[in-house]
Amino acid sequence: MPKYAIGVDFGTESGRAVLVDITNGQEIATAVYAYANGVIDEVLPESNLRLEPDWALQDPEDYIRVFQNAIPAVLQQSGVNPADVIGIGIDFTACTMLPTLKDGTPLCVLPQYRNRPHAWVKLWKHHAAQPEANRLNEIATELGYSFLNRYGGKISSEWFFPKVWQILNEDPEIYFSAERFIEAADWVVWQLTGKETRNSCTAGYKAIWSKQEGFPPREFFRALDPRLENIVDEKMSRQIVSIGQCAGYLTEEAARWTGLKPGTAVAVANVDAHVSVPASTVTEEGKMVMIMGTSICHMVLSRSEHFVPGICGYVEDGIIPGFFGYEAGQSCVGDHFGWFVEQCVPEHYQQEARQQGVDIHALLEEKAVQLKPGESGLLALDWWNGNRSVLVDVDLTGMMLGMTLLTKPEEIYRALIEATAYGTRVIIETFVHHGVPVNELIATGGLPDRNKLLMQIYADVTGREIRVAAAHQTPALGSAMFGAVAAGKAAGGYDDIFEAAKHMAHLRDEVYRPIPEHQQVYDKLYQEYLILHDYFGRGANDVMKRLKALKASIRGKV
Repeated sequence: MPKYAIGVDFGTESGRAVLVDITNGQEIATAVYAYANGVIDEVLPESNLRLEPDWALQDPEDYIRVFQNAIPAVLQQSGVNPADVIGIGIDFTACTMLPTLKDGTPLCVLPQYRNRPHAWVKLWKHHAAQPEANRLNEIATELGYSFLNRYGGKISSEWFFPKVWQILNEDPEIYFSAERFIEAADWVVWQLTGKETRNSCTAGYKAIWSKQEGFPPREFFRALDPRLENIVDEKMSRQIVSIGQCAGYLTEEAARWTGLKPGTAVAVANVDAHVSVPASTVTEEGKMVMIMGTSICHMVLSRSEHFVPGICGYVEDGIIPGFFGYEAGQSCVGDHFGWFVEQCVPEHYQQEARQQGVDIHALLEEKAVQLKPGESGLLALDWWNGNRSVLVDVDLTGMMLGMTLLTKPEEIYRALIEATAYGTRVIIETFVHHGVPVNELIATGGLPDRNKLLMQIYADVTGREIRVAAAHQTPALGSAMFGAVAAGKAAGGYDDIFEAAKHMAHLRDEVYRPIPEHQQVYDKLYQEYLILHDYFGRGANDVMKRLKALKASIRGKV
């Protein structure tokens, strides 16, 4: 009798459940639940309270509704007997965190805190804690803490402690009312199992924890703010559980939500990008996995430890046991192209797309593919949502150079694609220069399925072959793989992720290879990109930050 696992992928706008055959990784059924409250970045739900710039919140009750809707849907679609589902795994965006009571109740569901923004989930792309991140980095540098070396020299505003510190600074009542601060990844596993479990992936990459040293000492947190001295012991946990382990088993209540059997194994939580690595067949060093969607995460394995400036971080056993897992990323890729088609494409292009019965992106790709590299005369910086790697600066903004009165939408569209490819090349070259080999690229996510031009441009710009993961829902497949490992071989699953990857992960036949004549042009354009990258990004001209500050000051007076 076949056995199955379910992977649940919690994204930025929705949650997705995928039912997978454990023997071969075949995706049997998929269901998506779009969050009712989506990304909360303008007005707090049920109120007229406007949020300040750079805020991004979510509603934790949306996460429970994913379990209540998406999992029953895949069971119904497939007709699979719930008794044959032996494990469930989840992955999540990170750092996405929330304050709760000791029993896991989110503060934002309590009436007295419903209209307090800091009581809600802070989504990964909540960037309003940049002042706290800046000060944290200054203090860590002044006091000589070496943990910054694990994170490319800077802690991001997207991460755990800047977000908690912002809560303390701006709404201390919420801080002191919170009995737990926890990653949403761990919170949803808590809701499934009835047991609080903290995973090593988010702890390592987002909360300054390491396998060898644990969290920074109390003295560091006291240096930030005396009220933070005991945050780990009072509002978190020092018990960190490695990925690949079983977090617990479905409670009776969670079984009612999902339609699964009580006692079904639940894997320790993971991060959406990191869980995609074994699901893309990668369990060895030298291969970079690019999870390409609204943003890109770049994941690489290495047997040895290296300091790589400007990356998001590296964690021992953070992705695959026995390896240091390195992470870098770009915070604006698919969002980049989405912004352009929503805000800048003229109506007659939209009309042409409708007449052809195609998506506007497909029309722009069709037109852009006719252009030769360099033909548009355009060059862009890909910082519409700041720079994650290697500059680690959310206050940087986008730029398009070379436009004239003859510039066409497809030329801008292609230049935006090229800009993101240059950003990826910066990341690859930074890894290689600091001892982490990157010989081959493997792409996954929504973009490789939708835009072949983009994939070819990435191959041309980086000078590397690109393979594509076979799974349509790679993070969910990876989570299902860990669900099969949580169940174990005795239950019909696997005893480690290496065995699971051999059977459940696959690549497509298609390969994108660099075109030599394109490479030559892109090498020249890349050198121009680097000049702009360093000039605007490394302090020679901080005009982007000055403009952003001016905008904020004027808006504050309105």
